[in-house]
Amino acid sequence: MAGLVALTIGYVLSQFYRSFLAVLTPALTSELGATKAELSMASGAWFVVFALMQFVVGVSLDRYGPRRTAAFLLAACGGGGAVLFALAQTPWAVILAMALNGAGCSAVLMASVFIFAKTFSPARLAILISWLVAFGTLGNVIGSAPLAEAAEAFGWRWVMAGLAAVTILTGLAIGFLVRDPDPDPDVGPGRKGEGFGFRGYLELFRLRVLWPILPLTALNYAPAAGIRGLWAGPYLADVYGADALLIGQVTLFMALAMSVGSFVYGPLDVIFRTRKWVVFFGNGIGAAAVTWLALFPVPGIAATTILFVVIGVCGASYGLMMTHGRAFLPPHLTGRGVTLLNFFSVGGAGVMQFVTGGVVAAASAPGEPAAAYQTLFIFYAVLVVITLAIYLTCRDAPPETKRR
Repeated sequence: MAGLVALTIGYVLSQFYRSFLAVLTPALTSELGATKAELSMASGAWFVVFALMQFVVGVSLDRYGPRRTAAFLLAACGGGGAVLFALAQTPWAVILAMALNGAGCSAVLMASVFIFAKTFSPARLAILISWLVAFGTLGNVIGSAPLAEAAEAFGWRWVMAGLAAVTILTGLAIGFLVRDPDPDPDVGPGRKGEGFGFRGYLELFRLRVLWPILPLTALNYAPAAGIRGLWAGPYLADVYGADALLIGQVTLFMALAMSVGSFVYGPLDVIFRTRKWVVFFGNGIGAAAVTWLALFPVPGIAATTILFVVIGVCGASYGLMMTHGRAFLPPHLTGRGVTLLNFFSVGGAGVMQFVTGGVVAAASAPGEPAAAYQTLFIFYAVLVVITLAIYLTCRDAPPETKRR
């Protein structure tokens, strides 16, 4: 239990680091001269490095176990990236710091999912993952209004230095407290070495049952992550003239919504006896909220906040999508399977950070700040609708079954 608490704290830090840039946008722009494109690159670097590390993390989980994998990466890379951020003097230093930190945070959630998948029944997996994500999403909350107030009081460099210390200590706690699960009894002696390295991913890609699940896995989180972690700050500042404290308040509501959404999604597959349709209709409502912003990009602060809340709640289907995909994974590839799904989830969000930076830059018009963000919301809406259409063709995996 103490080990899972340490991993949960690590995941809170991971959620913080992927979303805090929106609040620090004014400070980084004024002090370091960071442009929107550079901040987009910094945020995208975190997600892309995090995503690419999933292949390394997957092999490491199956080979070395969750304890050593998560402890080393969080302490060395996560803490090191936070230290570099605190010392940054240029936008490129911020980009490098975010990339290093992304590598450091890449294993904490997957270590927990690995332990859940090896220890608990498949029927409980959605609740366990969703509620872990819900608790972890408190990092989004810390990275909103509380961060804005702390940065205002102490300066963002001192705040980041303190977070670096907390990150390193959490990594050390994981190393001392986490216990690796026993080997999977379903995997016979003749299969323990099968697909032991990166070749195991080729076996996973041959599972056609996963193909229609992967596109939505890659993009269902992108609007919530992109708006909360990157575009809420510039959008509110450019369109409404919001300062850091107002941005922090709006993003606080969205962060709380993302946490609540994970709690809500958790038991729904058991209640409705389906994973596919809970995911489909939940993300359909989120797509409708994004579409509303695309049609009416300046609805007012109150309406914008409500729409951000809806997007946050509906975009929190990560745990359920992971459980849907996990139902089709062979036992000997559990570590690589869950990290492959996580690669698509975080990698899709990361790629969208880069892509949306270009979308906003290309659509910017002098004297019309809302035009760029309207194009951004249209872009998000179209992508989610397309992936939902593909997801309609996938096979369901009700919670009482474990299919392969």
